[in-house]
Amino acid sequence: MIQFKQLTLVRGLKILIQAASLQLHPGHKVGLTGANGAGKSSLFALLRGEMQLESGDLEMPSSWVVAHVAQETPALAMPAIEFVLDGDAELRNIEAALADAEANHKGELIAELHHRLMDIDGYSAKARAAELLSGLGFSQANLQQAVSTFSGGWRVRLNLARALMCRSDLLLLDEPTNHLDLDAVIWLEGWLQSYRGTLLLISHDRDFLDAIVNHIAHIEQQTLTLYRGGYSDFERQRAEKLALQQAMFEKQQRKVSHLQSYIDRFRVQATKARQAQSRIKALERMEMISAAHVDSQFNFEFRAPVAAPDPLLVLDEMSVGYNNVALIKNIVLAIRPGERLGLLGRNGAGKTTLIKLLANELQPLSGKRVEGKDLNIGYFAQHQLEQLRPDESPLQHMMKLDPLTREQEHMNYLGGFDFKGDMARSPCANFSGGEKSRLALALLIWTRPNLLLLDEPTNHLDLEMRHALTLALQDYQGGVILVSHDRALLRATCDEFILVADGKAEPFDSDLEGYSQWLNEQRLKEKQATQAVAESLSSAEKSNKNDRAANKAERQARIVERRPLVKEVEQLELNIAKWQAEKKTCDDRLNDSELYSAADKTELQQLLKKQAELANQIEVAEERWLELHELLEAIPALD
Repeated sequence: MIQFKQLTLVRGLKILIQAASLQLHPGHKVGLTGANGAGKSSLFALLRGEMQLESGDLEMPSSWVVAHVAQETPALAMPAIEFVLDGDAELRNIEAALADAEANHKGELIAELHHRLMDIDGYSAKARAAELLSGLGFSQANLQQAVSTFSGGWRVRLNLARALMCRSDLLLLDEPTNHLDLDAVIWLEGWLQSYRGTLLLISHDRDFLDAIVNHIAHIEQQTLTLYRGGYSDFERQRAEKLALQQAMFEKQQRKVSHLQSYIDRFRVQATKARQAQSRIKALERMEMISAAHVDSQFNFEFRAPVAAPDPLLVLDEMSVGYNNVALIKNIVLAIRPGERLGLLGRNGAGKTTLIKLLANELQPLSGKRVEGKDLNIGYFAQHQLEQLRPDESPLQHMMKLDPLTREQEHMNYLGGFDFKGDMARSPCANFSGGEKSRLALALLIWTRPNLLLLDEPTNHLDLEMRHALTLALQDYQGGVILVSHDRALLRATCDEFILVADGKAEPFDSDLEGYSQWLNEQRLKEKQATQAVAESLSSAEKSNKNDRAANKAERQARIVERRPLVKEVEQLELNIAKWQAEKKTCDDRLNDSELYSAADKTELQQLLKKQAELANQIEVAEERWLELHELLEAIPALD
């Protein structure tokens, strides 16, 4: 088991946890909660042996294997599935030892190693790794794709799969649902429910916590307290504890007031002096109870839209996609004020594409778009964070957004998003992901949109901010289209759902539980189809009578193998065209002689830097484009 004995944890000069004593037994699944900066990640670092205690003891079995998700992923050339298999260190050690033993003809050792390989279920390791990757959204074609070819979000998933591949005794997961879509979150939830080791989980997804954990370890005011049950149980117990503490505090304050009143009245009277002194000593000996404290740093609401056209936006028989290939066809959608729609669908089905179409960031391939008069769209996606100006403070962002509003009013507004005092005036370059998300939301909300398009708005947001956002959305008067892996937010905010699947976007006549069932049915169909193909191929090999089926399977395999490469080529071509256009704009501006004679060289320096960055991006993209075409040429073209 894990034992904390009077444990005190300090980072720098700040005491994070003081005199904590508790036990975590094998098999416990514990959610670690607390405000940002309370010490959750530091406690994980302590358990990984990366931090030292200030005082007290931490006892943990020395034989335990500890698994965690790495923060960085090197740009490796190895296939994704091999990268994930590396998560099982013992498996890799046995494989290396087995290769050496076979090369040196050590028969007895070979037998021992094969026996150990059987004990750890090593013969099915590749199948288990493939199942992990499939659950996290990777296609069959992705398994042999080089790690270096995946984007940042997908590399996070690879690191997660690698941590899950480890046959660990203790699994530490810090916000594992960030960068996952709802499908992958539901799959991961099921996997963690069956995990046999001890789990410590940091998450701001209350549904995810409720489904997995059986204890909550909460850090508050330097105190680490263990509660039994899920997150909802913890909230109830904590509320009861705070209510009792507040009642005891008020009762004690009444007693203190009574004693002090007696002392003030009679301490100077000789006949009452002894009794007054007795009450003074009683007051001094009294252990003071503090008032109950609840963190509630967020307090904001959506400002009423200036206009409310009805309908806000109509899409009539629209099709959208890339390179003249439709991903979603015949979209019919009318969005009205007060309507709240959640988009559901598997990874790659087109949810983000549909959001971009609604935001007018993607042009339709066909169909008609009708916007209501004075339509004002507020679009939040993760790339909005990249548009924040690192050298400017939240207040400077607000002043540029609305220079006519008084500075103090902006400060008051930012305070509702917990940007207070010095933080509101500090450059946002060093802000955390959660702080940048809060700032992007604050800027969006200030514009008073009447149609909100939110694509994963809760990434990096803690539980308190998610709760505040949920309450604000419930009172919002405009229309809402929401994509999120946070089921609590979807459930509390959305009145109806649209399912994006099989090239369509149609109303989904069920709830989130129904969607989970739909997902299970889809996975079962895919599994049955895979088994059917495998059986068909096996039969064909034995009888040599099913050449047509074998050819069809081979053709399908080539389609699957070529598809991600073609998709990446298409995306690269779009990026290269965009970057070349941006570079041409830079080049044209740099050809202006007046730019070099200006006293202020700031614009010149920025343009030169931007020009160099774009040139480098274009060069890297073109090299990758050539590599992809070589790979495509190596795969036989379809007839």
